Amino acid sequence: MKPGNRTTLKQLQDAITKNGFTMKQSAASVAGTVGVANGKTALQVSGSNDVIELIPDSPSAPVAAAMNGLLVVVEGIIPEAAKGKGPDSIRYRAILKEGAK
Repeated sequence: MKPGNRTTLKQLQDAITKNGFTMKQSAASVAGTVGVANGKTALQVSGSNDVIELIPDSPSAPVAAAMNGLLVVVEGIIPEAAKGKGPDSIRYRAILKEGAK
């Protein structure tokens, strides 16, 4: 997809399934707001109702909970979801405050 294209994970998965394929592990940059609830850190994806858990890809990845309430862009890998389920997490390697370089 082109940078700046906006779609929900469900729309993407539906389009892939409709064309006879399975959504596999995918590299992604996802914009949204970081939130912390029940001991888990998640991203409320901008422009959708999608909430995906933020899981660090390595010990050197930034601490997502430190960005609670901030609008960010998360770069990482969305793992392949179980059959019949949508993606619910992203293994991130970077989290950048929206507008930061």
